[in-house]
Amino acid sequence: MNKKKQTEADDVSVEQKLQALFTLQQINSQIDKIKIVRGELPLEVQDLEDEIAGLETRAANFEQEVADLNETINARKAAIKESESMIAKYKEQQMKVRNNREFDSLTKELDYQTLEIQLSEKKINDARFKIENLETEIANTKEQLKERNIDLKAKKAELTDIVKDTENEEEALAKRSLENEKYIEDRLLTAYKRIRENARNGLAVVQVERDACGGCFNKIPPQHQLDIRMHKKIIVCDYCGRILVDKDVADTVHEQFK
Repeated sequence: MNKKKQTEADDVSVEQKLQALFTLQQINSQIDKIKIVRGELPLEVQDLEDEIAGLETRAANFEQEVADLNETINARKAAIKESESMIAKYKEQQMKVRNNREFDSLTKELDYQTLEIQLSEKKINDARFKIENLETEIANTKEQLKERNIDLKAKKAELTDIVKDTENEEEALAKRSLENEKYIEDRLLTAYKRIRENARNGLAVVQVERDACGGCFNKIPPQHQLDIRMHKKIIVCDYCGRILVDKDVADTVHEQFK
């Protein structure tokens, strides 16, 4: 805690600290409501951005695969030309052989080059079939991308409108929240924030209503209620750990929000 805040926190009474805590709770509850108004939009925007990034990567991978397959086709076409050239060469040599051994040897080379051509043609057909399927996948992926980008644009516009409508109010509340924190020592402020994080509804400071905790609704013993009304020390609920304030503190704070 810095010295200025230490001095300010030490100079206030327990009642003032309770008022500062309850005020802080009211402010934070209003900020929570603003975030509820925004709802799941920020998460939906993030999810759409992640999905779009995934689809873009998928399309890029498909396109790279098509490019690789086209290289394979070109390489196989070159191999076919080479084999055809070799076949023409061997056929010409067959016309000039001097014995059966040379003829058989050239025949084997011709058969080998013919098989090489057949293999290359099969590889080319396989690659073309894969390319056809990949191009279908690319088209489908790009269509999904188009739809998701339209969705993202709409969600972002909706979120921007909501943020624009609430950002000034939220900034003012955040500033007011920091102002109130000056009157609460760090130990108490840390406890408040911890309780808020653990509470499902974000309520760390609650009013005693009908002899019960305003957070968990368990009955509060009469002696504890008396201590709460005395404003001599900070009292927490024995059941849920929330900080408790009486009607006087709550009414004083509520007047500030009218």
